[in-house]
Amino acid sequence: MAEGALSGGGSPASRPRIMAGRGASGAGGKSRSLPTPSSSPSLLRKQQHNRSPTPPPPSASPKQQQQHQPASRVNAPHGHAFKRVTLTKPTFCHYCTDFIWGLAGYLCEVCNFMSHEKCLKHVKIPCSCVAPSLVRVPVAHCLGPPGHYKRKFCAVCRKPLESPAFHCEVCELHVHTDCAPFACSDCRQCHQDGHQDHDTYHHHWREGNLPSGARCKVCKKTCGSSEVLSGMRCEWCGVLAHAACYVIVPPECTFGRLRSMILPPNCVHLYSRNFSKMHCFRISESLQTETDDDDDVDSATQLSQKESQVSNDSSKQILKIYDGNDAVKRNQYRLITVPRISKNEEVVEAALRGYYISDDPQDYELQTFTQQGLFCDDIINRNDTTEDTQPGSVFREAVPEAWIIRAKPRDNEVIKIYPGWLKVGMACVSIRINKESTTQTVIKEVLPLLGYQLESFQNFSLVEFLMGSKQVQRMVLDDQELIIDRFQDIRKTSLRQMNQTRFYIVEKNVSSVRVHLFIGGLPPHLSNEEYTNILRDELAIKTNVVSVSHIYSSQGAVVLEISCFAEAERLYMLAKDTTVNDKPLSAVVIPEVQPAKLPQNCCPLLVFVNPKSGGLKGRDLLYSFRKLLNPHQVFELTNGGPLPGFHTFSHIPYFRILVCGGDGTVGWVLGALEEIRHKLVCSEPSVAILPLGTGNDLGRVLRWGAGYSGEDPYSILVSVDEADDVLMDRWTILLDAQEPIESSENGVLEPEPPKIVQMNNYCGLGIDAELSLGFHHAREEEPDKFNSRFHNKGVYVKVGLQKMSHTRNLHKEIKLQVDQHQVELPNIEGLIFINIPSWGSGADLWGSDNDNRFEKPRIDDGLLEVVGVTGVVHMGQVQGGLRSGIRIAQGSYFRLTLLKPIPVQVDGEPWIQPPGQIIISVAGPKVHMLKKSKQKQKKTGNVKESRNENMSVNEVGR
Repeated sequence: MAEGALSGGGSPASRPRIMAGRGASGAGGKSRSLPTPSSSPSLLRKQQHNRSPTPPPPSASPKQQQQHQPASRVNAPHGHAFKRVTLTKPTFCHYCTDFIWGLAGYLCEVCNFMSHEKCLKHVKIPCSCVAPSLVRVPVAHCLGPPGHYKRKFCAVCRKPLESPAFHCEVCELHVHTDCAPFACSDCRQCHQDGHQDHDTYHHHWREGNLPSGARCKVCKKTCGSSEVLSGMRCEWCGVLAHAACYVIVPPECTFGRLRSMILPPNCVHLYSRNFSKMHCFRISESLQTETDDDDDVDSATQLSQKESQVSNDSSKQILKIYDGNDAVKRNQYRLITVPRISKNEEVVEAALRGYYISDDPQDYELQTFTQQGLFCDDIINRNDTTEDTQPGSVFREAVPEAWIIRAKPRDNEVIKIYPGWLKVGMACVSIRINKESTTQTVIKEVLPLLGYQLESFQNFSLVEFLMGSKQVQRMVLDDQELIIDRFQDIRKTSLRQMNQTRFYIVEKNVSSVRVHLFIGGLPPHLSNEEYTNILRDELAIKTNVVSVSHIYSSQGAVVLEISCFAEAERLYMLAKDTTVNDKPLSAVVIPEVQPAKLPQNCCPLLVFVNPKSGGLKGRDLLYSFRKLLNPHQVFELTNGGPLPGFHTFSHIPYFRILVCGGDGTVGWVLGALEEIRHKLVCSEPSVAILPLGTGNDLGRVLRWGAGYSGEDPYSILVSVDEADDVLMDRWTILLDAQEPIESSENGVLEPEPPKIVQMNNYCGLGIDAELSLGFHHAREEEPDKFNSRFHNKGVYVKVGLQKMSHTRNLHKEIKLQVDQHQVELPNIEGLIFINIPSWGSGADLWGSDNDNRFEKPRIDDGLLEVVGVTGVVHMGQVQGGLRSGIRIAQGSYFRLTLLKPIPVQVDGEPWIQPPGQIIISVAGPKVHMLKKSKQKQKKTGNVKESRNENMSVNEVGR
């Protein structure tokens, strides 16, 4: 495939010059610019090349509007290649964030770090080319779907995110779509997986994308910037600092103001080798849908923009650079801009810069191949375009369209070996290897350097880590594998991957693998053997490595304990595509929490979020809470319901719950809590509410507001931490219909079996339930339109107007018995049983007038209030505060006799109830709820200062 090669070394006479036209379009990435030979900074750190000065060319990067000056290279630490440039637009320093006065600044030609001359010696932020080597514990990111982010900057190239970009669902990383492969695998370590586990946590610093009002923890001055990527933030405790100040912050992280409700990472164990981070954190896979067409359009647009820039400068050309066989197969390349007449070492240097590689250019060469060569190897160029050859252009035909950068064969080189058992800090041992060096010889040479006896070498393995931005892959090397050959194979596949590859020496252990997999959607009320048979038939489980550790029979769910990574991955993928009795199964990877490691006074918060509530606000809250807390304590209710969260927290002695959703979602969680309470060590956790629904009556009563309208998630968590614990009654409703139904087995008419539902807020019969039923039918017909509280209330009004002329003599269709006493009903159209002093989006149906016949209502008095309404007009007057309902009774035990089919609704869920009996009684123990405090109490530290430290999370979440 290669027609020729360009090398960074060799004599000048043996190095031909490149003179070519622009390359064809393709699915390429971001372009890199190359200055002229006289002004190009050398990425070489071992020796300097002497080059004769030549007059400076036109701007090498029109997009940056900067002109390189001759003989102004600056050798800087941390991998940067600074070059003095002339500024033609307002520019800010990435170190101190101040404006750069004058016409000169210093630009890193690899990562675009801009600095004052006075700041150069203080720069401590590493260049993107060496950042992967500085990662202490590699942890992959959870990159969400591409989106538009205002005033955000790429963590790789440091440029503004003007086009669709990725963000991590767990940390504050933002990157361009084509910069994502070069991002460090430096996400937050949220659990222990057996590799470099430790109990002491240090700050996890992330640079930039802070709000402009953020203040430094050390000097108290503003450290955020909306102009450049600058400033540091700990992604656990939220402390903010300047790039110059964060190095003097004590390294130990205490998790900040929210420490009492964060689930500490050292308490969470998860064997996640074969699972992506999306699976580990239960993030919906629907968020990851991304079409190739979007990539093609974006790539074509970038190439078109680059060509339009170069077309104005006849001395420039675009080259496509592949970094290995994998990039060729995928047709993923980087674009570099070079002068049409360039020295070969300059092109090699620019190609390495394009892939953020800081190695010696003399160790690499550029091989060329034609587009026909690509097609001969069955490579598809999706954006292939035909260019007309200009008459008389002898160079356009002579030079190929694309180049592939290759590493020269090496007889020996230096390998860094990292000890896998290191708990604190980062260290490595460097040794020189040759063609005869095998894995075993490397282990024998490294062990004495690490203080271990050579006789124990058989107890150790050499593990290769590929630290990708989306996944960290591990592979144990064979004892007899030649290391030099392994290096060459990786470099042939991808030089980028070689730059992200690290080798660990680890001690072989005999600890068994334990992966916990939650399987829901099974038929309820079956035995252990019956569940095992279903799983064997539907999922073909291997009983020698799979066992059922927990059974939740009433919910139709089991938890599997699997001792094989491959089997766990197979079952997870298969279960998500399996149905049992026409009901799809759900599969969730469950972490293992070790309560013995929880610190004192730690009461973790279990967060449930219904992303379907409140329009798109539920998804924004998921994103924010995953960043503020440990993502292992945040559960999406559409993925398995509340049960996976309760199982994860089942052994924690003390925890609290935050439910983000409407009243129906709160009832769902409270119902699941009631069913699983006996299996929880903390059997009575307190529950807070973040109202996302339409009515949100329970949220109003507990002072959490009428509905979420974009408040700061950090402030919400502080309010939950300071909330007061109150009790609330829950009620059981037994529905015993006397109307017979046809049996599916023999066709005989049999009575419908009794049903039991739980009630938290209120239960309505008649006109109240009829309106809810009309709204429910309208939502089922057009569910996409019901994404805001305003629209939902409008539909309620419309349904109510349609029922204004309707009359129902409800008092003739039902009979009411309260505490064994018959109660005569007045002439009403609706009968409502209320447990809380809020109904119909905040209306006081009972009223505030004193009445000697009844006690003053409370949510924990063990009594229900019975109220009647005369019609739609009366209901409207109640909601407008003009009238109250008709007080009928107050009691703890109710029996209703229905003489006709009547609409019934419980906490907003309506249906038509056939004639029969309805019995309402108190349900078990009272539930503990959290009521928002009227006046916040500063429990620990300065809350205002803590709020400033975390103020960036809300902006990122939105």
